Amino acid sequence: MSFSFQHQVALVTGAASGIGLATANAFAHAGAAVAIVDVNAQAARAAAEALVAAGYQAIGLGCDVCDIDQVQAMVKETVATFGRLDAAFNNAGIQNVLAETADASVEDYDRVMSVNLRGVWSCMKFELEHMRRQGSGTIVNCSSLGGLIGGAQRANYHAAKHGVIGLTKSAALEYATRNIRINAVCPGLIWTPMADQMVAAGQGDALAGMVKSIPMGRHGRPEEIADAVLWLSSSTSSYVTGQSISVDGGFVMR
Repeated sequence: MSFSFQHQVALVTGAASGIGLATANAFAHAGAAVAIVDVNAQAARAAAEALVAAGYQAIGLGCDVCDIDQVQAMVKETVATFGRLDAAFNNAGIQNVLAETADASVEDYDRVMSVNLRGVWSCMKFELEHMRRQGSGTIVNCSSLGGLIGGAQRANYHAAKHGVIGLTKSAALEYATRNIRINAVCPGLIWTPMADQMVAAGQGDALAGMVKSIPMGRHGRPEEIADAVLWLSSSTSSYVTGQSISVDGGFVMR
């Protein structure tokens, strides 16, 4: 299925690589003007410049989603540049330090929650402020397979991702009658730079074991998450809100 986002504006966080970059590119190829946002400002600008060189509309913005002032400025600059905001994919996220709950540090808990949960809340806050005035919009939040199940040594990460689903459902209820839809995607094992980092940290055997548990027998591709995000952001999902769509090769149905 192909989507058209002509004359629309999309914002994607965590967009310098992996799922975020694939989604930003997909929005651009579907006709949207795209704000590519990442804590790595140089990489965000490089990704945007690549799209512009290929004939698309894009800007690259640096933003640490832990900093609410930066988030507000990022949304404001997107709207100032393109005049509106139609779709947002709040994707920025990090992994926790593997540890049993009794051994996890307060510092790691705060770090993970600041990015994975409060960062999504902050982005939603300012995106919704604009969409409410505009009278339309769609938001997709990136939860995770970890937002649907538990995981040993991953309590901080899974708690944050469960929280994203709660934020999504609650906000979707608030705006359901105001032409604003809010959903979440829950990626399973998707091969991204984050997966490469996990392998480098010695978690390669765990990832290989997880692949064996996936009914489809393979890891996913960033583009497969991008397709789900574009569907949720498009008019073809016009009666869908408050949902958490698992894109995981069938893992959670086992």
